[in-house]
Amino acid sequence: MSNNASPLATDWVEHFTYVTPDKLATVDLASGRKQTYQEMHERVGRLAGFLKSKGVGPGDRVGFLALNSTDLLDLILAIWRVGGSALALNYRLTAAELEYIINDSTPKVLVFDTEFEAVVTEIKGLVSIDHYIDFDGVGGPSSFEAGISSSAPLYDRIEQPITDQCMLMYSSGTTGRPKGVIITHEMIRYSHFNGTAPSRATSDDVWLTLMPQFHIGGLNVTSLPALSIGGTAVIMRMFDPDATLDAINNPDLGITHTLGVPAMFNAMRFSPKVETTDYSRMKSTLAGGASVPKELVEWWYEKGLLIQDGYGMTESAASNCMTTRADVPRVIGTSGKALQFTEMKIVDEAGNKVPRGEAGEIWMRGPVITPGYWNNEVANADSFQDGWFKSGDIARQDEEGNFILQDRAKDMYISGGENVYPAEVEGVLFEMDEIQDVAVIGMPDEKWGETGCAVVVVCEGQTLDLQAVRAHCDAKLARYKHPMHMVTIDILPRNATGKVKKFELRETVPGLLQEQG
Repeated sequence: MSNNASPLATDWVEHFTYVTPDKLATVDLASGRKQTYQEMHERVGRLAGFLKSKGVGPGDRVGFLALNSTDLLDLILAIWRVGGSALALNYRLTAAELEYIINDSTPKVLVFDTEFEAVVTEIKGLVSIDHYIDFDGVGGPSSFEAGISSSAPLYDRIEQPITDQCMLMYSSGTTGRPKGVIITHEMIRYSHFNGTAPSRATSDDVWLTLMPQFHIGGLNVTSLPALSIGGTAVIMRMFDPDATLDAINNPDLGITHTLGVPAMFNAMRFSPKVETTDYSRMKSTLAGGASVPKELVEWWYEKGLLIQDGYGMTESAASNCMTTRADVPRVIGTSGKALQFTEMKIVDEAGNKVPRGEAGEIWMRGPVITPGYWNNEVANADSFQDGWFKSGDIARQDEEGNFILQDRAKDMYISGGENVYPAEVEGVLFEMDEIQDVAVIGMPDEKWGETGCAVVVVCEGQTLDLQAVRAHCDAKLARYKHPMHMVTIDILPRNATGKVKKFELRETVPGLLQEQG
């Protein structure tokens, strides 16, 4: 390798093949496949050879549409070995939504789980892709496996700067058309430095992936970091509360690290296995993707599972700030301090840094920050200023410098001239025993401009009304923050990252208010 070309992410498996070749690298809970680093290195090499035979080279994009699988880790590392970029596709999207993303990103190859053969058939006439490769996420025969078996291994890496694109992930699109976030090798590398230190991660650790691997959290907080330090990545095909607790409780797996969104940890609370699970092996249990209710962290702390709250996004390769185990429970309710390779500040509307304790927008810079959005100069112009990325998230810092997330700027509403951050109200309502899940949105109001509406999932066997909700808020929130309306719903609409689709609620809640009186 030339002196001016830095090692790329593919070095992890190659390196640990020489250092610990017989060490377990990956475990796929659905297919039962286990790979040592030596076996993974050989499989990635053959897969790289297969991709090269399909014409994939430097700068080309290879899309994947699949449920979680160790095959996806093999695929991504093979894409990088030939100098390409992995295009992560959300399998929950419709054919029309996928059509937009694929036509915007123009992948040369699409690798898809046979689970999604119907939607792939639907989009074939709408997009231009050179090659389609199917694989079976539970270990059955496929063109993916046939290609690996028949291809000569490729072990030589393409030399390229670490600032080159290695991945394209489209935002969840909670406010309109999704934006393609450019992720570089440099971002991946430094985000792992950011995340593994406060997680106390070593090569002896075992990381359980629960979140979708098309999401930055599922891929770059649990799956890839496990390999970058020579640990073991255990992949769950889809999140299931009971199966997650079974995995944590299994001493043969030896799970030490995982990541989930608050909705996952909330769902696990209601599993019959929660009381019999041994949490003593867990070194780091991370939560992100949405504001983590204080009550939820405290509930799990009493059970022996210490949840570290963090804050990140696709545009920063996931890792911005995080609490440490030593911080909990003292700083429950915060997302911790900025991590080593992320610089963060809170600014007012004019871009001026605000004093500690005051709320404002988070701006960030550093080697983990995206260089920009794919084919979207308007978004780039709106999102960057003087080298800083403008997150759109509202927060404040406490006296110690811990970041306290308040809400998305777009979700804030103004009632009687006062700013109301729904996440704060949701955190208070979440304390109620009757409430299983909740979201708060602003609704137009002739007198106050806007007032809050609580959209509530009531626990089975419980009843709840607006009077009880407002009574609970009396001692905890200023009156202008109290919800003036309430509707009940069976389940909150969420995207793949666990964030509530509040734009959908704004469309449906007026009708629910009329129906429910």
